[in-house]
Parts: sequence; structure tokens; C-alpha cells
Amino acid sequence: MDAIILAGGFGTRLRSVVSDVPKPMAPVANKPFLSYLLQYLSNYEIENVVLCTGYKHEVIENYFSTDFQNINIKYSIEETPLGTGGAIKKALQLIESEEILILNGDTLFNVDLSEFIHQHLTSNADISIALKQLTSYDRYGSVIMSGNKVVGFEEKKYKDDGYINGGIYIVNKGILDNFNLPKTFSFEKEILESRLNELDVNGYKSSSYFIDIGIPEDYEKSQKEVKELFDE
Repeated sequence: MDAIILAGGFGTRLRSVVSDVPKPMAPVANKPFLSYLLQYLSNYEIENVVLCTGYKHEVIENYFSTDFQNINIKYSIEETPLGTGGAIKKALQLIESEEILILNGDTLFNVDLSEFIHQHLTSNADISIALKQLTSYDRYGSVIMSGNKVVGFEEKKYKDDGYINGGIYIVNKGILDNFNLPKTFSFEKEILESRLNELDVNGYKSSSYFIDIGIPEDYEKSQKEVKELFDE
């Protein structure tokens, strides 16, 4: 299964601590955060990855070139921001597998990819989302489930307990062809939310380690936690 990593973010909220590189290249224990994502994929023998890049894309290309830890890397470069959906749609031209693993370049969710992929394939879903259970949170929107089926999304608000979108998806390649989509759009808003009733969306619940480096506090936490995770 080929993978796409959305690595075109500006990292606006991280500018106070990381200002000269794209957000996925933010240093974590002296290595780019993106290198941990690629190592994670390599651990599950994912061999082909497309990096969706934009802002300062040359920084990523100069560091990783076309291979990293037995992964072949291709680049889908956005001249202007396309949104998550537009970036995915553009990158599909470089994808050969029928199912695609999609990751956010600023989030690490250490799910068991073998289990996640198996559940997707056996569920016959159009899209699967890796879900992280959280308690006492208000930074994220929530995913509403019925069994393993995703039936709705809630806006950000305080929740004592719930599931959030962990930023890893498996998508059947032909799904985006079924809709008349603009060049620039949000995968989360225009596909997952707006067309949820037209799709079979599966949720994979995981208690694995999760971190989003999008704000300085969690970026600081990642310095120790992510290194320890990969040193095990």
C-alpha cells in the first residue's frame, strides 16, 4: 500500500519556536519530525511514499531526496495551497496502489498499521479513520461512532470523554473520482463531513501514543516522548 504524507503546512502556530522550516521539518531531538513519520512507515514495510509539499518544499527535498530507510519518495508540490483534499487529489497521480494510507505531517499516531489495514480491507469501507480516545479535552472536534461506523462529527468543545480524528486515513483510490470537487478543498470538510451519508466510513479505535506538534506546548513535549518511542 502506498502512502501520502501531507507536509505542506505553514506551521503558523509554531512560528514562535520554529520559523525557518516547514512544520513537518521542525526538529525533534535533533531530527526532523517528518523523519519519525517515515521511520514509522518503514517499520510496517511501506515502500512508496508521496510527500505533499508547498511552503519551503526545497528544505524537505534537500534533506530526504528520493529515498529514506527503504522507502521510495516522490514529491507532489503545491505552487499555491490546495487544502488537504486538493493536495491528496493532486498526489493521486503518483499513487499506484488501489488503497492509500494518508497521514498528516504534523501528527504522530503510533497505531498498529497491520491491524488498521486489515480492518479496512475486511470492512469493505470506502474510507477508514484512525481514532484516538481522549478524556477532558477541548482542542479537537469529536467523531461520533455507531459500532465501528463513523456516523457524525462534532465541532470543538469540551468533552469529558470521546474519540478524535487521529490524522491517519486509508482511502480507496477511486472515491474522490465520484464527486465533482474543486481544485482546492478540505478533505475533512468536503469529503468526511459533507459527504458522510454517501460513503461507508469506518473507525479504527486505538489507544496508541498520539501527539500533534501544531502548538508549542505539545511540540516541546515531543522532544522527549517521540525520541523515547523510537529508541525502544
